[in-house]
Amino acid sequence: MGNYKDRHFWGSVKVGERGQIVIPKEARDRFDIKPGDSLVVFGRDKNQKLILFKGDVMRDYALKILENLDSQD
Repeated sequence: MGNYKDRHFWGSVKVGERGQIVIPKEARDRFDIKPGDSLVVFGRDKNQKLILFKGDVMRDYALKILENLDSQD
């Protein structure tokens, strides 16, 4: 099996009438999420999974992918 030391559970949240959720403070602190930060939302129908990434993290991944594509030419 895998190593679960890097996985966390902070409880549950409710979706408000406008579709908003509150990210628990412990999660915001752990991942340095501040007001105004952009999050990218991915989903998977198969298992009803939603995944949030910080926008700057996704930008960094995209830049690394592009660099790798450029180096293959």
